[in-house]
Amino acid sequence: MLGFRKKEQRVAASVQTRPEESFRLGRGMPPGPGERALYRALRENVPIIDASIYKLRRLLGSFQVECPDKAAQEALERFLADVPVNAAGQGIDAFLGTYFEDLLTYGNAVGEMVVSGGQMAALYNASLECVELEQAGPLEAKVSVWDGSRRRGCPYPQLLLISALNPEAGSVRGTSLLRGLPFVSETLLKIYKTLGVNWDRLGNVRFAVTCKPDPSGLYAGERAQQMAQEWRRAMRAGEVNDFVAVGDVSIKAIGADNQILDSDVPVRQMLEQIVAKLGVPPFLLGLSWSSTERMSSQQADMLTSELDAYRRVLPPVVRKICRTWLALSGFETECQVEWDEITMQDEVDHANARYLTAQARQLEREEETE
Repeated sequence: MLGFRKKEQRVAASVQTRPEESFRLGRGMPPGPGERALYRALRENVPIIDASIYKLRRLLGSFQVECPDKAAQEALERFLADVPVNAAGQGIDAFLGTYFEDLLTYGNAVGEMVVSGGQMAALYNASLECVELEQAGPLEAKVSVWDGSRRRGCPYPQLLLISALNPEAGSVRGTSLLRGLPFVSETLLKIYKTLGVNWDRLGNVRFAVTCKPDPSGLYAGERAQQMAQEWRRAMRAGEVNDFVAVGDVSIKAIGADNQILDSDVPVRQMLEQIVAKLGVPPFLLGLSWSSTERMSSQQADMLTSELDAYRRVLPPVVRKICRTWLALSGFETECQVEWDEITMQDEVDHANARYLTAQARQLEREEETE
């Protein structure tokens, strides 16, 4: 109906190292709703995790698709630049950006080529909340869609785009970049929460007002009530008033002798674990951890290697989109994806400038305190 030939069935018997019982649907599924919600919560509550994923998305770079036919090349470039994406996006970069984010956050990503009138009309990023990715065989994945409480299959699986990040052996399930971070992130959030509570207690000073009554005991209740009213009036927000009392009255700040624990060391230890897992150099996240120019260059080289590894996951998706569009448009389907060279020198220069500025400010503060 859509100009696609019926998908050839792969011979499952050719895979001899997987038990037959493991072919059941539901094996090797991507993270469930609870795990996906956990990863979303990590990005929402720990800014450095969210910033790292956005940084990786921006640093992924751009690519060019090359075709032997010049006419096909020009038409394909126009399509990739103007193709509608989801409800408000446009261009292949918008589609791949969201696709790459899902891949990093959840370990899997699902997209769809939307065909209308025999032509590719749009690209769509499927939410993993609405689809279920199953392993239908040793070499085949199946995508189902949840309509309320009912699950239905996709009638045109050849239009779907499926990727997994570092999948386990024999599984369609990918590995989230955030795997292993919940415990560390929970500890970091506990430290921040404790700091907030301590600052709320010590910053918003509370007072203990003690009034020793007259030895005769006359009018003790009335005097205490009057003194409480005067104290409330003196401490009224937005006003500065004197507190006048008669008799033996003592006023002490509650908790004034307590000191807030130094959190720099434990916070840095938690952040170092998070940064090490995400693979983004600290200087790209605004963290000045004694990063010299040589260290920044080495970290930039390591990040380049990480980005090259991520780039190897996306070309099959891009090629499938391009070849499908070329076939529907009547062109030869031969094409190649060429990524632009990754250059981190500008980022390193900016990071070194920020580091030198921070050093200068620290020296100025030390001179002022002397």
